[in-house]
Amino acid sequence: MSSLNWIRGFNATIGRLAPDLAASRMHRAFLTPHERAPRDWELPLLAEAERVTLRFGLSALRWGRGPAVLLLHGWEGRPTQFAELIRALVRAGYGVVALDAPAHGRSPGHEANVVLFARALLEAASELPPLKAVIGHSLGGASALLATQLGLRTEALVTIGAPARILGALRRFARFVGLPAEARARFVRLVEQSAGIPAAQLDVERYDLDLPGLVVHAKDDPMVPFSEAESIHMAWAGSRLLALEAGGHSKPLGDPQVVEAVLELLGSVALNDAVERRVLGVTALAS
Repeated sequence: MSSLNWIRGFNATIGRLAPDLAASRMHRAFLTPHERAPRDWELPLLAEAERVTLRFGLSALRWGRGPAVLLLHGWEGRPTQFAELIRALVRAGYGVVALDAPAHGRSPGHEANVVLFARALLEAASELPPLKAVIGHSLGGASALLATQLGLRTEALVTIGAPARILGALRRFARFVGLPAEARARFVRLVEQSAGIPAAQLDVERYDLDLPGLVVHAKDDPMVPFSEAESIHMAWAGSRLLALEAGGHSKPLGDPQVVEAVLELLGSVALNDAVERRVLGVTALAS
């Protein structure tokens, strides 16, 4: 029997007899990431990076110099998963900072959640120059959306394979590991207690998103349904939806279409800034 089948069998039985016990076990598992070593294709970029330590011990990698772009990986992810995008941004003249999320890589902590991810973005942004863009993958994308509601300032935002509703993600996980209904409800409450925010509030439909953005998602993503991207796009008037026919959950990070779309977004932001400066200059002269 595979370990997943064993976990599902345990949860199916214990979850009915002792729902608190099953929910508690899955709560700890859900919030505790496992470290995954970088792939061989990530190693050259890792060797080129400058390791920096931000406030409270938050660790990050930095490449290039120029207008700041901040990246955040997903659950059990790594900064170097953005390798192709990082190279393209550096070639285009941007300075890239990619975080190790809380409890990931060299950043401190043993447990993490979307709120801690979002706070990490806020902490990093406070030590960086004004941000041209924030780019987040999966949970990193969901946390970037949340961070804008908590005060994060950036000229543009990109989400890749991100969920629109954290409550939906919690319920999908609970069903995946075989928790019965009552244990599922108790699992959600435990996660909410850890995060300090009701999961129903972590829904993009409740957010005020007034910045340019790009929503990227593969239609065959097995982890986060494509419908989540459609929900984000519908709730975000200033966004463009880039739907990839294939790529699963992680391959879009290096997809040439994604790289091109990100550079196009940043180019349009820069153009708008230039136009605004010219308009302000003409207005000043006229007065």
